[in-house]
Amino acid sequence: MTLGVGGSTAEQELAKLTDMTEGTGPISHDEYRRRIEKAQALMTAEGIEAIYVNAGTNLYYFTGTRWYASERMVGAIIPAKGELEYIAPAFEVDTLEGFMVVKGKVNTWHEDESPYSLFGDALIQMGVNSGKIGIDESAAFFIFDGVRQAHNQFEYVNAKPVTAGCRMIKSEVELSLLQRAKDMTLEVHKSVARILHEGISAGEVEAFIHEAHKRVGAPAGSYFCIVLFGEDSAYPHGVKSPKVLELNDTVLIDTGCQLQGYNSDITRTFVFGTPSARQRELWQHEQDAQLAAFDAAKIGATCASVDRAARDVLEAAGFGPGYDVPGLPHRTGHGIGLDIHEWPYLVLNDQTPLAAGMCFSNEPMLCVPGEFGVRHEDHFYMTETGPVWFTQPAHSIDDPFGYEA
Repeated sequence: MTLGVGGSTAEQELAKLTDMTEGTGPISHDEYRRRIEKAQALMTAEGIEAIYVNAGTNLYYFTGTRWYASERMVGAIIPAKGELEYIAPAFEVDTLEGFMVVKGKVNTWHEDESPYSLFGDALIQMGVNSGKIGIDESAAFFIFDGVRQAHNQFEYVNAKPVTAGCRMIKSEVELSLLQRAKDMTLEVHKSVARILHEGISAGEVEAFIHEAHKRVGAPAGSYFCIVLFGEDSAYPHGVKSPKVLELNDTVLIDTGCQLQGYNSDITRTFVFGTPSARQRELWQHEQDAQLAAFDAAKIGATCASVDRAARDVLEAAGFGPGYDVPGLPHRTGHGIGLDIHEWPYLVLNDQTPLAAGMCFSNEPMLCVPGEFGVRHEDHFYMTETGPVWFTQPAHSIDDPFGYEA
C-alpha cells in the first residue's frame, strides 16, 4: 500500500486537525490606499481618466468592500486623481457602508431609476467630462452596455491594464496569506489520503475535505473539490457519475480553501494500493514536466516559455503534440490570488514577462483517456532571484507526502 494512504478513519483524522490561522489577519487600510495609488499611477500612464470596479474581487481588492455581483449595479469609481466614490441602490447604502474599509461617497439610485445614467453623472461631478473610462473586465455586459448608451461622450475601454496591473504583483502580506492557505490545504490532503478505503465514494471524500478545511481554519470549508478514482482521473474537471474507489485505482484529489479571500489550490495524485509499471511511468512523466516548468520560470522569461518547457517534456515522452490527448490538454498554470484563476497564465499565447511578486499554479496534467490521468499541482511565486515553491512537489509515487524523506 502506498505510504500515507489508508489505514485511518474520518473521525480519527478530523480529531487531529487544529486551527492553522493564528497570526494571520485582514489586509490593512494602508495597503488598500497603496493599491488605489498604484491604480491611479497606472491610469495616468494609460491615459485613463477613471475606472469602474464592479462588485466582486476587484471591488474587494481595491476597497476592502465585500459585495457580490448581481443584476444590480454596485461598485466603485476610482478616478486617476482624487477620491473614489461608490455607486449602489439607495436601499443598500447602510449595508454597503458597513462592509466598506475604504470609505467614500455613495451615489445612489432607486429601483425605478437608471444606475447607468447616474454613473456618468457621478463622473462629471468628479470632474471627468470626457476621455477614456475603464470598465472592470469582470463586469457583466449589461453594465458596460448600459453606461455606454447613457453617456456616449466617454470612450469605454477595458480596465484590465489597471486591475491586472495591480493584482498580478502580490505584496508580502498577500504572499503570507497565500502561503498559509496552501499550508492548510496540504494538511487536509495528508488527512484525506489516510481515510481512503475500498468502496468509499467521491462524495464521502468531498464531505470529509470540506469539514477538514473548516477544522484547519477556513470558515467556509472547501472553496472547491474534485475527487476522481481510476479512469475518471483522466478528465481534468471530473465526470458526471464518479466511481467508487477500488484497489489499485489512481486517485486524483484537487481542492482548496480561502483565507481572507486568498485561495489555495493543490492537487495530489497517487495510487490506492500498489502502483503498476504504467502508473509509475505516467506519474514520473508528469512530475518531470512540473519540474521543467518550475526550472523555466525566470525573471523576464515569458509565461509562454514556462508552458513550453512542460509541454516539451511530455511531447518527448510521446504525448501530444500540443494540446492533443493523450497529453496535456490545458495550460500549464494560472495566476492565483483573490480569484482562483487570474492573470497571467502559463499558456502558449501569453507573452507576459515573469516579474517578482507573480504567483502561479504549476499543473501540467497528463491525461490518457481510457486509462487514467495524473496531475501534480503546487504553486510558486516569483522573486528577483527566481521561483519559490509555496508547497513542495509530491515526493514519490510510493511516498507522495514525503513521510520517509
